[in-house]
Amino acid sequence: MNRIYHVALTGNDAWEGSKEKPFRTISKAADLAEAGDRVVVHEGIYREWVKPKHSGRSEISRIIFEAAEGEKVVIKGSERIRSWECVGGTVWKCLLPNAFFGTYNPYKEALFGDWFVAPADASLHTGDVYLNGKSFYEARTLQEVEHPVKRTRGYGSPWTEESEMILEPEQTLYQWYCESDQENTTIYANFQGADPNEEVTEINVRKCCFYPDRPGRNYITVRGFEMAQAACPWTPPTADQPGLLGAHWSKGWIIEDNIIHDAKCSGISIGKEASTGHNLCTRHHRKPGYQYQMEAVFRALQIGWSKETIGSHIIRNNVIYDCGQNGIVGHMGCVFSEIYGNHIYNIAVKHEFFGYEIAGIKLHAAIDVQIYHNHIHNCTLGTWLDWQAQGTRVSRNLYHDNDRDLMVEVTHGPYLVDHNIFASAYNFDNVAQGGAYVHNLCCGCMRREDVPHRSTPYHFPHTTQVAGTAVVYGGDDRFYQNIFVGGVPLERAEYSCGTDSYNGSPSSLEEYEQEVIRRGNGDLEQFMEVRQPVYARGNVYLNGAGVYERECNCYVSHEDPHISLTEEADGIYLELDVTPEMVSVPTKIITTETLGMVRIVEAPYETPQGGRLVFDTDYHGKARTKEPKAGPFEGLKPGRNRIKVWEV
Repeated sequence: MNRIYHVALTGNDAWEGSKEKPFRTISKAADLAEAGDRVVVHEGIYREWVKPKHSGRSEISRIIFEAAEGEKVVIKGSERIRSWECVGGTVWKCLLPNAFFGTYNPYKEALFGDWFVAPADASLHTGDVYLNGKSFYEARTLQEVEHPVKRTRGYGSPWTEESEMILEPEQTLYQWYCESDQENTTIYANFQGADPNEEVTEINVRKCCFYPDRPGRNYITVRGFEMAQAACPWTPPTADQPGLLGAHWSKGWIIEDNIIHDAKCSGISIGKEASTGHNLCTRHHRKPGYQYQMEAVFRALQIGWSKETIGSHIIRNNVIYDCGQNGIVGHMGCVFSEIYGNHIYNIAVKHEFFGYEIAGIKLHAAIDVQIYHNHIHNCTLGTWLDWQAQGTRVSRNLYHDNDRDLMVEVTHGPYLVDHNIFASAYNFDNVAQGGAYVHNLCCGCMRREDVPHRSTPYHFPHTTQVAGTAVVYGGDDRFYQNIFVGGVPLERAEYSCGTDSYNGSPSSLEEYEQEVIRRGNGDLEQFMEVRQPVYARGNVYLNGAGVYERECNCYVSHEDPHISLTEEADGIYLELDVTPEMVSVPTKIITTETLGMVRIVEAPYETPQGGRLVFDTDYHGKARTKEPKAGPFEGLKPGRNRIKVWEV
């Protein structure tokens, strides 16, 4: 018999958990709930780490955790502190026994790990201090807290050197500093005139808010909560990857309609666990992180990484913001999942620390993952698909005001990017091969890079089984019926606002093969010398965007479409000027047959179920005509167009 457990702040864990006699903590219900049970949590702030003990059985026999309808339920990894003592001026301190933190003291746990870049001196911790919900910056010395400066060290992006963060004169710098010994932890903070005992002052205490402490807790639904302020650690692909909320190497979770914010590192995790490797490069320095990551893939296969046991999660309709590293993270545990309807913003923009594993969505081995209809903006990097993005589809997303919108790295395809709006000044980092870009609006520049020194895995289609490994030769990409807009200053020679970086590449696989044959007998070396083909047709190039020299059936113009995005009460609107020539480019419906087979993997572009793809609907789901318009929108007409692209 399926049970319903109720939780309320007026409850008692010694009670039965009924509506009339609810439990006091969610954790009590999480210890009892089994397949088919439901946990209903009533209004209030719950300061605990919920660790579901049991699994659901299947999609129709889940364990469901949900906020009571119409009630605001907040789960926090922090505690409110009211024992601050003023030590002079605007600086206060609190002294806490280490036992207060249990087995995990965020003020002793330094941020570190594989691909963690800065600061390199282990001076930052997983803890944090909040005044009325606003997080502080950690200072390196008590003197910095006592005498805040107008300039403090910041970290801009993983592709740039350490840089200075300049504060405007009207900005106030809130900082904290901690010291710990065998018995106590002392936290100092400059509250800039506020009384921390009167205001809502909180500190991170717990690593997570909702995360099983053991892997394999399957078929769990988490719905309708606000979760915040967790001391989660740095989560590279070669380590355990706990997030503020996460599945911990499980299958079949549904995470929906939640508000997730202020994770020290990662908001939602669908990543790997520790047994396949945990920061071994940083801890031992015997082998590079690249090698340990390769080993993690094969170790995961040995412990049962497959479609039958891991992944297939749904993450939908969540709001995720103000996280230090990622909004959503996952290595291998993300396989066969769907991520849609989410609003992700302000990820890694605090610039308090930096490394090479940061993005609104950062996934490794995103096999058959479908990322669609998300609004991702004001992130250091919008979406980063790294290693084994095979069968991955990025579709109908709105990107804007990111330092970069999308990066795909050391993967071999087939991966698909279609019907997206890339409205930032920097759209793509294409450090991969075997991609298909179809019906996108690209308002910024892109960078392309070959990677001949790192061989990464590819898989038998729609499985986790490794078929081989290969380096990235660059190319083997498809560009069909996109709109590229130039006019963005190009900082480096390898940047482009169109497809002209492919100049010199063959335009068919047959031409590529003939060039290999022409070089005579040989092995790897002759393939390294031949550029892979590029396939391009039906694209629109505006305002100086560069065109691949052998593309036909395209439209090239120096006219500026004057693209703008504006947010209004009911949504976000895109405006652009359209000429008659833009809507009369020779086009056709793109299908699996049009896209063909990628060279290395020798697999077609198809659905996760192995079905045929037909691009016969636009960004809004409107039916395409037999000669569809280039770009995401079928309804473009000559003149000024105004289109709602996100519903508020």
